[in-house]
Amino acid sequence: MQNDATEPTGALTIRTLAMPADTNPAGDIFGGWVMSQMDIAGAIAAVERVKGRVVTVAVEAMTFIAPVKVGDVLCVYASIERVGNTSITVGLEAWVRRNRLDDRTKVTDARFVYVSLDESGQKRPISTD
Repeated sequence: MQNDATEPTGALTIRTLAMPADTNPAGDIFGGWVMSQMDIAGAIAAVERVKGRVVTVAVEAMTFIAPVKVGDVLCVYASIERVGNTSITVGLEAWVRRNRLDDRTKVTDARFVYVSLDESGQKRPISTD
């Protein structure tokens, strides 16, 4: 995870608009809202890779770099970092486009771990293909 990156790493997986309902009293977007968007993006990437159901089991690291403001377009980029027997680690970066312009600012990065499950909710081995 890099704090001084000038370009996002990974595939653009989710893009959403930060709204006033998601702010703290100072007017910044809650970190929990940002984390939720990152979890959704990470799960999308993990489901596509394992071709099945996953659940979040850990957030190994998360670093907040800059605040997200109302009106920012939050863009979350995902990359698969590790595939184990039943778990998958996804690297995530969140960037914002302020005032809906093309300038991007990195606001946070994280590493989420998901476990692959079968239809009955038991751990399922991840295919190597």
